[in-house]
Amino acid sequence: MKNKTYWIFALLTIFIVSIAYGFTKLITPKDKLETIDCAETPKISGESDFKPTIVNKTPAPSAVPKGMAWIPGGEFSMGSNVEDESLCSIKGVTKDAAAIHRVYVDGYFMDKTEVTNEEYAKFVKATGYVTVAEQKPTKEEFPIANEEDLITGSVIFTPTPTAVNLNNFLQWWSYVGGTDWKHPEGPQSTIKGREKYPVVQIAYEDAAAYAKWAGKRLPTEAEWEFAARGGKTGNLYTWGNTLKPNGKFQANIYQGHFPIKDGDTGEDGFKGIAPTAQFAPNQYGLYDMAGNVWEWVNDWYSTSYYDELAQEGKVIKNPQGPSAYNDPNDPSQIKRVHRGGSFLCTDQYCTRYMVGTRGKGEVRSAANHLGFRCVKSI
Repeated sequence: MKNKTYWIFALLTIFIVSIAYGFTKLITPKDKLETIDCAETPKISGESDFKPTIVNKTPAPSAVPKGMAWIPGGEFSMGSNVEDESLCSIKGVTKDAAAIHRVYVDGYFMDKTEVTNEEYAKFVKATGYVTVAEQKPTKEEFPIANEEDLITGSVIFTPTPTAVNLNNFLQWWSYVGGTDWKHPEGPQSTIKGREKYPVVQIAYEDAAAYAKWAGKRLPTEAEWEFAARGGKTGNLYTWGNTLKPNGKFQANIYQGHFPIKDGDTGEDGFKGIAPTAQFAPNQYGLYDMAGNVWEWVNDWYSTSYYDELAQEGKVIKNPQGPSAYNDPNDPSQIKRVHRGGSFLCTDQYCTRYMVGTRGKGEVRSAANHLGFRCVKSI
C-alpha cells in the first residue's frame, strides 16, 4: 500500500539519516567496490592540537561496583583531527568531531561492557518495562499513516545481494515489523543463547530507564571519550594508532565488501554482532569501546558544539552537552549522541570506531547495532 510504504520509509529515514554516516550526499563512491582507493591510515591534521592527558591521582574507592571499572577522571583533549569519513576516499564528513578542545571530568565508575541481553531481561522482568520498538506507533507520531499500517517494529541491517554504490543507505536498511530487543534481527530471530551479547534495538529512553533502575546513569559524551582513551593522548583508536597491531584486529568491525550478503569476511573473528568482552580491554579495563555496537550517551547532538567549546578557549569542566539539539541536515528530529561505532563500521564507508569521532540518533529510534553502557557517580 502506498501509505504503508511511505510510513515505513519515513520511520526508516528518521533513524538512518540520524546516524553519522548518513551524510551520503557528500559521498561519491566508485561503481565497483574493488576499485575503491583505500589507505592504511587516515588523513589527519593539527596533531599539535592534542595536549597531554593529565589523569587525576585519586585512588580507586575501596568498593567498586560489580561489573564496573574505576575511571579516575582528569583533563584531556577531546575530539578528532581525522579529515575523512573512511579509509577509502570518502571525504570530509567528520567535522562534527572538531575542533579539538580541552575538557576536565571528575572520577566515576563505568560498566566494563555494554549492557547485555541477560542484564536487560532482568530489568524487564522486574519492572514490566516495554521498549519503544514494542510500542505501537501512534497517529500523533505519523498522522498520515493508516491505522493498519501502524505496527510495532524497528530497523535492521539488510545486506544487498550484489555490490552497490554507497550513495543510498536505504539499500541496506529495512524497517521490519515484530523487531525488538528480544527479536533483534526480525520477528523470527531470538536472543536465546545470546545472553552475553549486548542488548540492541534500544532507543534512548529504553537505555535511560534501565540506567535509572540500576542506580546508574548514561555517561556524558566527555566521560565516554575520556574512558575510551584510557589515559592516553590523541590516539586514533582506543588501543593505539595502528588498526591492526601485529596484524590482529582489536575490535569487532566489518571486513570485506560492504554491504553485500555474506560480505563480512569475519577476519576479526566475528561475522556480525559478537558477545561482549571478546577483545582485550583498554587501560581502564573497559571492553568494546570501539566496534560491536554503537552506544547511547546522554548529550544532545549538535553539529557545532565542539567548535563552540573550543572558541571559549578554556578547560571545560564536566560538560553536559549542548542545551539543545542542532542538526542542520535533519533539523526536525530530536537527537542525542552515539559513540564507539559498530560491527557494521567499515573502512569503505564508516570508520567511526576511531576514538574521537561521533554518531547521532533520533531519540525514539533503534537498530540491531545500537546499545549502551552505564556509569555511576561516586
